[in-house]
Amino acid sequence: MTWDWFWAPEYDPARFVFQRLLAATYALAFLNVLNQFVPLLGERGLTPAPRFLERVSFRRYPTLFHLHYSDRLLRVVGWCGLLLSLAAFLGATDLLPLWAAMAVWFALWALYLSIVNTGQLWYAFGWESLLLETGFLAIFLGPAHTTTPVLVIWLLCWLLFRVEFGAGLIKMRGDPAWRDLTALYYHHETQPMPGPLSRAFHRAPRPLHRTEVMANHVTQLIVPFALFLPQPVASAAALAMIVTQGWLLLSGNFAWLNLVTITLAFSAMDTTLLGWLPTQALTPATELPQDGSTPLWHRAAVLALTALMVVLGYWPVRNMLGSGQVMNRSFNTLHLGNTYGAFGSVTRTRHEVILEGLATGESEWREYGFRGKPGEVTRRPPQIAPYHLRLDWLMWFVAISPSYGRGWLERLLLALLRGDRGVLRLLRHDPFHGRPPRYVRARLFHYRFSTPRERRESGVWWVRTPVTELIPAVSLDDVAPNG
Repeated sequence: MTWDWFWAPEYDPARFVFQRLLAATYALAFLNVLNQFVPLLGERGLTPAPRFLERVSFRRYPTLFHLHYSDRLLRVVGWCGLLLSLAAFLGATDLLPLWAAMAVWFALWALYLSIVNTGQLWYAFGWESLLLETGFLAIFLGPAHTTTPVLVIWLLCWLLFRVEFGAGLIKMRGDPAWRDLTALYYHHETQPMPGPLSRAFHRAPRPLHRTEVMANHVTQLIVPFALFLPQPVASAAALAMIVTQGWLLLSGNFAWLNLVTITLAFSAMDTTLLGWLPTQALTPATELPQDGSTPLWHRAAVLALTALMVVLGYWPVRNMLGSGQVMNRSFNTLHLGNTYGAFGSVTRTRHEVILEGLATGESEWREYGFRGKPGEVTRRPPQIAPYHLRLDWLMWFVAISPSYGRGWLERLLLALLRGDRGVLRLLRHDPFHGRPPRYVRARLFHYRFSTPRERRESGVWWVRTPVTELIPAVSLDDVAPNG
């Protein structure tokens, strides 16, 4: 028996692009850890990781932090992940032996798995599981001086299929606005974190909105099947997905969801579109085996990986085919063989939680400014993606239902009353410049994009009206000693 079927040299350029984009995504994720984890989940965070780890087992939440958690160790993990990511992005793994290159990609996956399994609700997003599953498959691709194993390419295409087809199914089965093509009448305005072009997308003619929805259905429900057709059809399907994901990246901020999906799409492209990339020239000739093949132990590992993913595929397939389809579900603690999907329901109106403080002796409440989520009506929504602002995203959920803030929203207000520097660094604007206010409160507002006339006359991006007081004014005197 020959192993010729095992190798796919025509996908070597795809591997090159895939690994660089994945490494860049890992770098963003670990930079996010360094910037946000401690104030959210640190020893004195809003939902402290040590308390969480005391209540759960390693079997249910495998993470190295079960051995020990400290904010210092967390930063060590974050910096190790960031440096390894940058090294992989610069191609250092291509200069390593096969086993060492695989060890680097395994370390990235294992470190980020430890973060996600400690991250509680702050890391309960579909793109976390997607990054982990993608990163796990990447371990077995091999460096540039080996030939790409075709089985891993197929598994990456299968993952891309589940991402797109699962998202398409949940839309068609969920909100009727997707079926009657009216979803984008609302989505650009009510999505979690609009971007700088979201208002323009929202103000586009309604026939264009219906066309966008129809194009989305085609891309997510029909095009994914073409990934398994011969080339160049598969490459054309992947290119269509890249264009669609780029469109989504322009219309809103969805962390690195679009970037990882684009990364997966490149793995489906052969030399038909990527043949111009000089991947082999990036590796010294002395490092290149005669035929680029790998040792038997690596081939056995790829075969075992394939068998594992076939078995794990039962759960997402059952979920997609079943009538009770759910979105973004991990069926195991390693976040492999997940189900994906987003926006099975479309919010019709936008509400925002606004945090305000009142200084001693003053009568005017001052508003705290967030980095990404809407607040000041004159501020244009910023471009955040492919970065992720976790506090801003959770505040969107609180505006939908205050129950999402149970256990941490009150601690956020307490941190503002105490002038917690870590929490304040998560915000864009502290109206008290580090000197804590006497009182803080949370108010709920209705937001909508301004009309062209309102924009011309007053320069506002948003028009807002108060709805209710979510949390009445509270001071440190009102907080219990164990608060």
